Amino acid sequence: VARVKAEIAEVFIDKYPDNAKDVAYITQKLVKKIVRRTISVDKIRPDGRQLDEVRPVTCEVGLLARPHGSALFTRGQTQILNVLALAPLREAQTLDGLGAEDTKRYIHHYNFPPYSVGETKPLRSPGRREIGHGALAERALVPVIPSEDEFPYAIRLVSEVLESNGSSSMGSVCASTLSLMDAGVPIKAPVAGVAMGLVKDGEYFTILTDIQGLEDALGDMDFKVAGTDKGITAIQMDIKIDGINKDIFTQALAQAKQGREFIMGKMMECISAPRAELSKYAPKITTINVDPDKISKVIGPGGKMIKKIVEESGAKIDIDDTGRIFIAAVNSESAYKAIDMINGITAEAEVDKVYTGKVTRLMNFGAFVEILPGKEGLVHISQLSTERVEKVEDVVSVGDEIVVKVTEIDNKGRINLSRKAVLTKGLSK
Repeated sequence: VARVKAEIAEVFIDKYPDNAKDVAYITQKLVKKIVRRTISVDKIRPDGRQLDEVRPVTCEVGLLARPHGSALFTRGQTQILNVLALAPLREAQTLDGLGAEDTKRYIHHYNFPPYSVGETKPLRSPGRREIGHGALAERALVPVIPSEDEFPYAIRLVSEVLESNGSSSMGSVCASTLSLMDAGVPIKAPVAGVAMGLVKDGEYFTILTDIQGLEDALGDMDFKVAGTDKGITAIQMDIKIDGINKDIFTQALAQAKQGREFIMGKMMECISAPRAELSKYAPKITTINVDPDKISKVIGPGGKMIKKIVEESGAKIDIDDTGRIFIAAVNSESAYKAIDMINGITAEAEVDKVYTGKVTRLMNFGAFVEILPGKEGLVHISQLSTERVEKVEDVVSVGDEIVVKVTEIDNKGRINLSRKAVLTKGLSK
């Protein structure tokens, strides 16, 4: 089409140099009329496909090693690279709006650089079109994203349009699905999308499956449909006519289902289910539950205790109001250390139970020993040894680890300890 336009312009602009705009306008009108008539009467599309035929589809996953998930989806001359990153819930997007939600843990960003359509322009911030396409692709996958309880991660997907000739938003839906499964995210079902077109001539109409750019520009409708094998998850319709009737809508949905099924089949040939394990580079998140009344103890005054846990374990900690604690760590050792510290903070000292503690302070009347994180008890000087003790310093020093037994917890929560009771039973060296 571009070549025909150029040849027409070359012939007529030389003859009518003062009417270049008119020549371009008439040429465009003529091309539109011919293309529409060829589709509606001859049932021939500009690229020679059948009316319900999808362009060739290829899929690839795991092509980038470092991201937590990646996929390349190609349909005809539309190609999308999708990259996925997982993070602790604390890195979910903060929303500043009037809605009930103040955070969003599943995020999809869509980038449409000028080079994807052969243009040379500066890269600028996302425009209305990019924001809208990204929102559509995001909504298409929301119904299949696992709940926070099932998968306590923040999920960010970025779709980079590498080339575009129609329906890059639906390509982003397909690429996102592949990337999620490559990352091991347990989605409820895979999602595929396709764009449907329409050429209407009076009472007669022709529905096109998987429209390309020319069919979008010269047609009457761009109807995007995304969904699983069970049903539709997102739709968006742009039309250039007054409206469509039930017959058009019904046929468009029927053809869209066939198109989605074809695309889904190609995707399943690439990866049929989410991977069993997350990427080795993804954070490992463990969830534990504590009594909500003890959340303040885990956090500590001014966040002192939780900062200590993070510094000593190397893990990241998120706590919600229900007492759920999410521990994100790069390895199991870091996670286990954080869990042990939290369990120690939330644990309660029990009478007659033996603990190994660290001496924190020495007084004339005895020694204070930390038996649990943040919980100290007093070993009276008379309970330090089976023999008479003249000075506390003769038996223990600050920093020593000793084995003690809880003998009493008074009504003020003060803990009395005995080393003597342990020595008597031969439980300590």
